[in-house]
Amino acid sequence: MRIGITCYPTYGGSGALATELGIALAARGHEVHFITYRQPFRLPSFLPRVWFHEVDVGRYPLFEYPPYDLALAVRMHEVVRDHQLDILHCHYAIPHATSAWIARAMLREEGRDVKVVTTLHGTDITIVGQERSFHTITKFSIEKSHAVTAVSQYLRDETYRAFGCVGCNVEVIPNFVDPTLYDRTRHTFPIPADVIRGRKVLMHISNFRPVKRVRDVVATFARVQEQVPSVLVMVGDGPERVEAEDEARQRGVADNVMFLGKIDAIAPLLAGADCFLLMSDKESFGLSALEAMASGVPVIGYDAGGLPEVVQHGVTGFLHAVGDVEGAAASAIALLSDASAWQRVSTAAAEDARTRFSEQAIVAQYEDLYERTLATADTSPLRTPPFVPAILPSHLPSIAAP
Repeated sequence: MRIGITCYPTYGGSGALATELGIALAARGHEVHFITYRQPFRLPSFLPRVWFHEVDVGRYPLFEYPPYDLALAVRMHEVVRDHQLDILHCHYAIPHATSAWIARAMLREEGRDVKVVTTLHGTDITIVGQERSFHTITKFSIEKSHAVTAVSQYLRDETYRAFGCVGCNVEVIPNFVDPTLYDRTRHTFPIPADVIRGRKVLMHISNFRPVKRVRDVVATFARVQEQVPSVLVMVGDGPERVEAEDEARQRGVADNVMFLGKIDAIAPLLAGADCFLLMSDKESFGLSALEAMASGVPVIGYDAGGLPEVVQHGVTGFLHAVGDVEGAAASAIALLSDASAWQRVSTAAAEDARTRFSEQAIVAQYEDLYERTLATADTSPLRTPPFVPAILPSHLPSIAAP
């Protein structure tokens, strides 16, 4: 199959999943074309059967904000036309699925066609899509897709609740991990031993948006650090980083918190972690938590959104009510203070990630979805009816060119 993938190329779970999916599909013999405004952050410079097509967002004084969605639609149209793509797989409903619908309408005017698959990742449904100004177009874009998936049952149910979407069937296909990449025995922890000094390593990886509650991450660490000598490694960047740094200063733990910024290769970092903190209040899935589990790192987080579908409380980690920093810290302290308990949870986390969320099984689900989508007949005509201008009433002035 020839598959076009559009995602946000920036740091975050949706872009990571979309890129890893494309790489895995290419390894299985499919032709994959990434269509976005920047090369995805996890995409190497070259891979067999993988192409990157940059969206050119032009600059024109008339536009205060260049219309990326229209530029994306044009680029999608060009790539489908020039490379005979079978599928446009859009990660996030808006603007990606919206642009795909426009591109498809343009293609159908030329007697061509393409199928559109949309994967919902979270904020396109739970936050952005429910804004009044975006609600209608989000619902439209979902219902006009030939197939729709969500990364968790929570997100599927939230989609039905928020949008109704009577014209679509949302399938749940979760995120996945490459078990070989996230094998902690294959990596050397990149932070020098003289920096860690034998202390436990707690870690958080995110795009530092408000939903991640990074102040709670730092507050949890501060309580753990009082009883267990430890350091907190914060990976990523975003609007709430300043808040996290301020929380560390206020709690007097700034010297024990390391902000590393955006890092593409996180497997070596996870290989040296003892505990992973994810305190989101609306986590649609929690890809970073899954990657931590695959690395044998127990997860401490909040019992919210789709995270309970990833982390099994008391088995592969511990989940607490949103805002329960004391409970989260108590679980981390108990775990880090008992070597046998930590080893038990670490082993269970790695095994569970490899069993339920293996790359081979999940990518096969996407392949099956593509095949079923392509096999579904579309009975609507390829071309729209010709435009017939209305006859102007005689009392209106002529609009003919002078």
